[in-house]
Amino acid sequence: MSSVETSGVHATAIVDPSARLGSGVRIGPYCVVGGEVTLDDEVVLHSHVVVEGRTTVGPRTQIFPFASIGHRPQDLKYDGETSALSIGSDCMIREHVTMNPGTEGGGMLTQVGSGCLFMVGAHVAHDCKIGDRVILANNATLAGHVHVGDHATIGGLSAVHQFVRIGAHAMIGGMSGIEHDVIPYGLAMGERARLSGVNIIGMRRRGFDKTAIQGLMAAYQQLFASEGTLAERIGQVAEEHDTNDVVQAIVEFVRQDSSRPLCRPKPGHGH
Repeated sequence: MSSVETSGVHATAIVDPSARLGSGVRIGPYCVVGGEVTLDDEVVLHSHVVVEGRTTVGPRTQIFPFASIGHRPQDLKYDGETSALSIGSDCMIREHVTMNPGTEGGGMLTQVGSGCLFMVGAHVAHDCKIGDRVILANNATLAGHVHVGDHATIGGLSAVHQFVRIGAHAMIGGMSGIEHDVIPYGLAMGERARLSGVNIIGMRRRGFDKTAIQGLMAAYQQLFASEGTLAERIGQVAEEHDTNDVVQAIVEFVRQDSSRPLCRPKPGHGH
């Protein structure tokens, strides 16, 4: 780590001498960096960025003006505990984004993966766990304790309820309210969101083969059919698609413990 004096810090920025700065870090005009912050190699704070708390920002991540990163959580139960915020490498955090550290009630850590894009006004609340290459579009907001899998996309002006899980490669339509867990590869949208199919376009863009996609579509129809219980259907899907890793990811997701129910299609729309 280089010292503040030898890094690319603008004269108007306020950087605590205890902050740890990697090589090639650039801190633009009027930024504020707290004493417990770590900025890894080649991080860029463009201007008017505030990074506080026990926050680590991974290599090559860029943060744009008026973002507020690492200030205390918006949780009335928070009592000053030494929680943290960890942000991965190669993220793009745009203007007015807010991210909060964890709390004692959620494992003391908010964690953001690598290669993520947070568009203007996105919010990541306390104790969220976000995978790699996740996209939050403009003003998408995550409440506390939300888990988002790799490659998921959350549309603009959407809100995700606390403790909800969004599976890997899922797609949330804009202006959606997500109260229930969304399966991996699922498409969900609506004021009180419902599943509307699987994210075939996203899968094709990421190079999934036709066999995997066809198996997923068949499994989706089985999983949300009207016959039998969900437990019976998930057992059938697991057995019939035992060699399809995509389908097995959904099986594992559904079988995990969760405090939220599963997001489902509207009655009669499972097919």
